[in-house]
Amino acid sequence: MSFDFTGKKVLVTGAGRGIGRGVALALVKAGCKVYALDCVEESLASLRTESSKIVTILQDLSNWETTRVALESLEVLDGLVNNAAVVEGYGPALELSKDDLDRGVAVNLFAVINCIQVVCKKMVDAGRTGSVVNISSIAGQKALPQALGYCVSKAGVDMVTKQFALELGSHNIRVNSVNLTAVDTDMIPPEKKETTFELVVERMPISRPGTVHDVVGPVLYLLSDYSSMVTGTTHLVDGGKLCNITTKS
Repeated sequence: MSFDFTGKKVLVTGAGRGIGRGVALALVKAGCKVYALDCVEESLASLRTESSKIVTILQDLSNWETTRVALESLEVLDGLVNNAAVVEGYGPALELSKDDLDRGVAVNLFAVINCIQVVCKKMVDAGRTGSVVNISSIAGQKALPQALGYCVSKAGVDMVTKQFALELGSHNIRVNSVNLTAVDTDMIPPEKKETTFELVVERMPISRPGTVHDVVGPVLYLLSDYSSMVTGTTHLVDGGKLCNITTKS
């Protein structure tokens, strides 16, 4: 399946590295005009050297008001990929403070709502159809040890997906999430990768961590007209992990 996004305009958050970067570059290759948002200028500068067709936006999504100002200045878009996330809110659930939880919820959950509100309101006002893809996690559907903040924020993303799909469907704006297993990016510190992937791969029919390439295809599918009847879904990209309750096949 090949994708053609010629003439389309899509915003990708957290686009400076990892999954967001992979999605942004794949969209450009498919003819799309991409707005790439990130909070790290060095990452955006590196992205600009890789493709002159990407428009970069330096913005910290944890700031609700400045994010709205930045997005209001954009033209009407055809798509949005809410990819930006932070790994915050880890520790014993009985001991986590509000400060431990605040940034994770602000970036992983509230920023998703904020971006959808601004981008999709402009779509509705312009009579433009579109597609939103939220990058979520299997942690939104199953609890992980000492990961209250992250799990709650991703569970929230899944309900945000369904709520906006319900309310925007009459405007032909689709909203879906892609729920990932652990993906091999630099979001996971090098010293934690081995143990993280050992835990993730356990009980997975496809017994390996995910890659950026594994995620890009499903995201482009959900952005494209190939999925024109698909909305409100939580699309698992987890190597089959959640289908298996046994320790051995």
